[in-house]
Formats: sequence, structure tokens, C-alpha cells
Amino acid sequence: MRFNLLLILISISVISCRTKSEKPDVKFSGALHTMMSGDIRATASLDSLSKKQHLYALGALENLKGEIQIFDGKALNSKVASEELILDSKFDKKAVLIVYAEIGDWTSVDIPNGIDSSAKLEKFIEEQAINNSIDTEKPLPFLIEGKAQSLSWHVINWKDGDTIHTHKKHQESGMNGILANEKVEIIGFFSKSHKAVFTHHSTFLHMHFKTKNEGLAGHVDELKIGSNMILKLPKQ
Repeated sequence: MRFNLLLILISISVISCRTKSEKPDVKFSGALHTMMSGDIRATASLDSLSKKQHLYALGALENLKGEIQIFDGKALNSKVASEELILDSKFDKKAVLIVYAEIGDWTSVDIPNGIDSSAKLEKFIEEQAINNSIDTEKPLPFLIEGKAQSLSWHVINWKDGDTIHTHKKHQESGMNGILANEKVEIIGFFSKSHKAVFTHHSTFLHMHFKTKNEGLAGHVDELKIGSNMILKLPKQ
């Protein structure tokens, strides 16, 4: 009887440890402040991530020659060549910055109307994470899906030899535009402790997107939430 009880306790302990270890961890390579200082060399290979299960990632290609978007293990990376946008799904590239996590399941939350600024979106994401027992002192991956009221975007194509980096020049160096009432899927990361690392110095958010038809993908500069959009957080 005592032996059986001991086996049960050991089994519970093992299952508990396994469950805890499988909670999604956000990992990253590279840093925005390093890029802004002029060092835009590769820090990671996408190929090293290609076998990860349910991979979600965003970032910038080496030498700032494009954007990285990976949704559930499927890459849709974007770059500009001869003033044309090129999208591909290969993992044969390197990143100057990449943020990623493996998430097998998500919890969906309706986003109310009126979320029309990064500050409001930050607050909403943090509130919903707390409601779902997620530790907001740690980096948090999230998805946003639905028809955006408007979405300002860019795909960086940094000029060779330019060593003076600004946020505005990054936005304007390649291709940019504004989507209106377009169905999109957004991968994002929220963190209160990674400003100038993988979020810009003025926000807790870093977001990339793809359109529903996968004809466009890149970095999100501004987002106004449309009606019936949903937020997805990792299921605990």
C-alpha cells in the first residue's frame, strides 16, 4: 500500500514538472539597441529553428534586408528587391534580430472597439493576460486576428553602407503602406522589460503581420483595431 502511494506521488511530481516545463518560453537573439548603433550582422540562423514545434516568430533579416514572420512553423518572410515585394517560406536565411516561442494552444478573447493606440492595446493585453493567470512580468507572445480598421506597415531594405540608424529611416528605407479594413493575422510580443532589446524604446509591443491571402507581410507600425477582432493568448 505504501509502495503504491509512493508510485502515485512520484507520478504526480513528474507530470507536474513536465507540465511546468512545457509552458511557452519567449527566446530571442540580437537586440534593437545593437542594430541602432550600426551593428546589423546576423546573430541567428533560421534553419536552427525550423524543427521547432508550433513556432511563432518575428524579427529582421541580417543587414536589415527584410522582415521575418513565422506563424505556427510556417515562414512568410518579406524583402524588397528592385522595388518589388518578395515573400518566401524558406528557412535558409539569417537574422540580425529574432524573437520566438513555441505555442501549441491559444485562448481567444474578443477585443472591444476603441482600441486605437499602442498604449490602449498594451493595457488590454496585460489585463487579459492577468485574467488568464499569465505572468506579465515575463515576455508574452500573442496573436491578433480579424479585419483591422487600419494597419501601417513597412518592410525594411537598409541601404548598404549607411551607419546612421533612426526609427524613421528604418520605416522609410524599403517599402511601406497602410491597409484599411483588411483581414490580417498578427504575431506580437509584449514585454515590460525589453525596451530597446526586442521592443522599441517607447512601447511594450513588437508586432508583425500577414494578410489573409498571404500576399503581404511585414512589420506593424500602427494598428487600429476593427470590429470583431480577437486577441489570442497562450493557453495555460
